[in-house]
Amino acid sequence: MGSDRLALITTDPAVLSGQAVIAGTRVPVSVALDCLAAGMSPDEIVAEYPTLTLEGVQAAAAYGALLAREELVPLGPE
Repeated sequence: MGSDRLALITTDPAVLSGQAVIAGTRVPVSVALDCLAAGMSPDEIVAEYPTLTLEGVQAAAAYGALLAREELVPLGPE
């Protein structure tokens, strides 16, 4: 994962209240990650959200991986 992939992730207070989005789209990173978590393939995600590219979906996954390394969230029993 290079920083070039992460360059595809942007934030702008004027776009979706500053949520991290995939550059050139209004698709939040969280939507791409939710789709991946639900078992959708990157190709299926791009088909569902035509403004996305495969590189954008990969960038979202890279961003999610970066956040997972940076912040520990306790996942105790429900």
